[in-house]
Amino acid sequence: MDYFIGKLLIIPGILVGFALHEFAHAKVADMLGDDTARRSGRVTLDPAAHIDVLGFLMLLIAGFGWGKPVPINENNFKQPVKGTMLVSVAGPLTNLVVAIVFVLIIKVIVMVYIPFFYTEIGSIIYQILDYAVWINIVLMIFNLLPIPPLDGFHILSGLFDFRGKGIHYQIYEKGPIILLLLIVTRATRYIVLPPISFIYNGLMNIFF
Repeated sequence: MDYFIGKLLIIPGILVGFALHEFAHAKVADMLGDDTARRSGRVTLDPAAHIDVLGFLMLLIAGFGWGKPVPINENNFKQPVKGTMLVSVAGPLTNLVVAIVFVLIIKVIVMVYIPFFYTEIGSIIYQILDYAVWINIVLMIFNLLPIPPLDGFHILSGLFDFRGKGIHYQIYEKGPIILLLLIVTRATRYIVLPPISFIYNGLMNIFF
């Protein structure tokens, strides 16, 4: 029963993390001159517009997942490579900011004596906030993996000028399969858990 309760408590953090991550992609693309995401209804904070069912289930069950990719047309950017990289960075960076905001909320709760948070319901809300910190760090680090269709691949491809070359498309075609294999075999845990734990503990040590 505790297992299922724990899964329920992470759902708010997942919804907030997905919504803000994908909104950031869409908003930055729109600001840089590409209205593809806006025309697709993605410049919104509504989680329903950004949830990828498989990515949501994977995050809920396996601990690592992704949202629905935001459509962009890089040809609408004045500088396509730079624009695509900025759009890609926006999502993970937003998750980091959101994690910090939740840490600050927890800090205020700890500093200011609020009797409500010492009740059973208050304790549950506290756990939801703590999970939200963790989940947003997970989304940041996981999406920075250099595997398509994750943001890390687009950033890496721009940095090393893979775009338009055979290697870009070869990796892109195999990316989703590689990603699922890493998750199913739990190999991702060994890759992303160390930096996730490092950042989570670092934030807690800074503010507490």
